[in-house]
Amino acid sequence: MEELDDGNRRRALIEGAARLFRTQGFDATSTRDIAAAAGMHSGSPFYHFESKTALLHAVMDEGMVLALHSQKNALALLPPSASPRERLRVLVRHHFEILLGPHSDFIPVMLYEWRSLSPAQQKSIARVKDDYEGLWMPVLQALAEQGALQAEPAVARLFIFGALNWSVQWFDPQRGMTLDQLTEQALALFTRETP
Repeated sequence: MEELDDGNRRRALIEGAARLFRTQGFDATSTRDIAAAAGMHSGSPFYHFESKTALLHAVMDEGMVLALHSQKNALALLPPSASPRERLRVLVRHHFEILLGPHSDFIPVMLYEWRSLSPAQQKSIARVKDDYEGLWMPVLQALAEQGALQAEPAVARLFIFGALNWSVQWFDPQRGMTLDQLTEQALALFTRETP
């Protein structure tokens, strides 16, 4: 078996922890569980992270940083002439991908386990989260100016994230709806066509 270098071991720990924190919860997951999921000895996580809470923080931080980076890339692929509704479609579809797609453990862990972080850890995650959500505001303001947004932009952002994030509780791809279809339903709920 090929030895993992430190970067790959760290990545394996973070991904294994994210999966376990999402399925079992932070409190119910032991460092032994995390080590086993990463194919390591039970004490090995402490070589990379000083505590289970530090690992939880890394899961959330790296998840948010990756989400922010991929969201910027998704927006950059749009032509400059893209309408605010097309931009919102990209933002919503991207958000569903990070919540419900194949590598979607990181953000739901943040939603479920926020209180397990220290105040300083929460503050550092909040900065990245604010950057991520901040990219939505120009789009929502443009929609409001067109009369296509159903609420004041700052309040609409809160409602939209609340509704989209709750989908981790009920969405089941086995029921036949795709993420693209889910995106269209969300757009229909929060915006209206303008003449």
